[in-house]
Amino acid sequence: MIYRKLYMDKIKPFIDTPFVKILTGVRRCGKSTLFAMLQEELKVRGVLPEQILSYRFDSLRYEDMDTASKLYKEVGSRLMDGRRTYLFLDEVQEVKDWEKAVNSFMNDFNVDIYVTGSNSSMMSSEISTYLTGRYVSFRVYPLSFAEYLTFRESYTTPGDRYTEFKRYLRMGGFPALQLQEFACEEAYTVVKDIYHSTIFTDIVKRNQIRKVDQLERVVKYTFSNVGQTFSATSLSKYLKSQNRQMDPETVYSYLNKLENAYILHRCSRYDIKGKEILKTQEKFYLADPAFRFSVLGYDEDAVASMLENLVYLELRRRGYEVYVGKLDNVEVDFVAARADEKLYIQISQRIERRETAQREYGNLLSITDNYPKYVLRTDEFAGGNYEGIKTMHVADFLLSEGY
Repeated sequence: MIYRKLYMDKIKPFIDTPFVKILTGVRRCGKSTLFAMLQEELKVRGVLPEQILSYRFDSLRYEDMDTASKLYKEVGSRLMDGRRTYLFLDEVQEVKDWEKAVNSFMNDFNVDIYVTGSNSSMMSSEISTYLTGRYVSFRVYPLSFAEYLTFRESYTTPGDRYTEFKRYLRMGGFPALQLQEFACEEAYTVVKDIYHSTIFTDIVKRNQIRKVDQLERVVKYTFSNVGQTFSATSLSKYLKSQNRQMDPETVYSYLNKLENAYILHRCSRYDIKGKEILKTQEKFYLADPAFRFSVLGYDEDAVASMLENLVYLELRRRGYEVYVGKLDNVEVDFVAARADEKLYIQISQRIERRETAQREYGNLLSITDNYPKYVLRTDEFAGGNYEGIKTMHVADFLLSEGY
């Protein structure tokens, strides 16, 4: 079990505090393993094993514990007298009205509660009603490139960082795929299973969707257009041109459901001059590049967009709000903001022509403030700065400790 320091450092300060700790993220990104790490941390602190109750609701073992009242009765019967109980509820969204049970636990018992979920509907208005001001949430992502290298060094014989970066780009960061040396097709079989279980459990079944073929068309379009601006209306028009009728509201609803299941991340545009978030022509990125390649097949033409995808995810892991920058008629790939920090980033797979260099660097030079600016690429280049713009290999940027 590889220690995931990024998340543990965020969660540990809240142990034994009167807040429900909620871990959310796409299926198989490592939430359950973080639960195991937290339980080991508790034992190091002197908590007895019998003080820890753990339930995993995507297991048939707890299939009958599907309502708040049944959960409350089960947990209440197992609490230790005179000692705090540490309660771990994994994939808790499978329990109807789970937030009512959690609220009752906090009111009635001496407990410290941790929950995970793979659908953001668990952060809905019901939680706001029952747990207002009584929870903290942590977003968990598949492995970062740094974590990926740690896994590879522990379980396999890795190549150099740039060789491994190429593999990471193709195979993604789902932890289970790094425990041994999988071929791409073997890895994609696993990722397809994650994809299908998410689509049919967290989207189709939960939302009682009947026209699954419509949902799959929206998925294929968004997967094919990662890093491209579009709207529900433009997607609807595209489908109409393919003799597939789907109104914009239906498209928008499917996009929201894919977001709620953490398959997609919405990236809004930001007007750099006007300093405002724009509400049209957003971009979407995937929870992991392996989703794209496992569902649509590997395609060299998709590499550039997947590079953007990796950088987007890394910025989100590090707590940045990430936007597509708009500056008059030009676009900046990412504007990343965190507290009083800001970064501007352009990403290019390779820069072989003068016109490409002028575009990538020129867009950033058009920004007149003094925040850091980066051009990230994967070809061979002379490093260093160009008029204050730092050039880096994407792999080196992902491994940088500070920007």
